[in-house]
Amino acid sequence: MLLQLTCAAILTILCALIHGGGVVIIAHWLGLDRPRTKAGRLHPRNAAILSAVALMLFSIHLVEIGVFALFYLLVGALPDIELSLFFSASAYTTLASPEADFPHAWRLVGALEGLVGFLLIGWSTAFFVTDMNKLLRP
Repeated sequence: MLLQLTCAAILTILCALIHGGGVVIIAHWLGLDRPRTKAGRLHPRNAAILSAVALMLFSIHLVEIGVFALFYLLVGALPDIELSLFFSASAYTTLASPEADFPHAWRLVGALEGLVGFLLIGWSTAFFVTDMNKLLRP
């Protein structure tokens, strides 16, 4: 159990660093960290920026899912990348579709991935709503 908790902690820290770095990069690339003049609620530029933010956040989540999937593959918990990605995406999004063949030795990591995904998706939601308010509020 201690090995599972240690691995889960390392994966959590890694994903939090990826997420934090990704959010900072998104804000910088799209100029969300700079004061801007309001273009108006329905301005096409605002729609383009919000669409870009959503796609970039989605990409960050895919990377984080990939980190867990790679871990499952490397420790031999799952036999191939497709199944590892499926299991990881299911756990991360709290779909909770556990694989019957998932080994007992790593099931705690799989369960904790759900908590990690839940928190990081919440972080993305807060970031997106904050940016939306900056762009759309007069």
